[in-house]
Amino acid sequence: MNKNDIKLIAIVLIIIIILFLIYFLNTDKANVAYVYYENDLILTIDLSIDKTYEVNGENGTVKIEVLNNQIRVVEENSPRHLCSKQGFISNSGQSIICLPNKIIIELPNTEIDTEVS
Repeated sequence: MNKNDIKLIAIVLIIIIILFLIYFLNTDKANVAYVYYENDLILTIDLSIDKTYEVNGENGTVKIEVLNNQIRVVEENSPRHLCSKQGFISNSGQSIICLPNKIIIELPNTEIDTEVS
């Protein structure tokens, strides 16, 4: 390896670190979660209240847990339990999609009102 290779590797690493910092520092935490069944809003959840919810899905009951301003599917009836394996989400724009049960948990994007009067 010559000096130019080392410089190139260092520049690429610096760019990657800057991109990761921008991504992680600009994530907005969601305050509310919307739970949908077959595109119908069935539940609005305040993420500041730690609680367990149960909703009826296509294959039975889906248990949803809110803990420390995060939300996840704890238990559901599906062949591979992919919904519960997705883990916690907390940032605006994230979602948990449970296709076997037709349940979607969505954390909406926060919008800034820029209208000038």
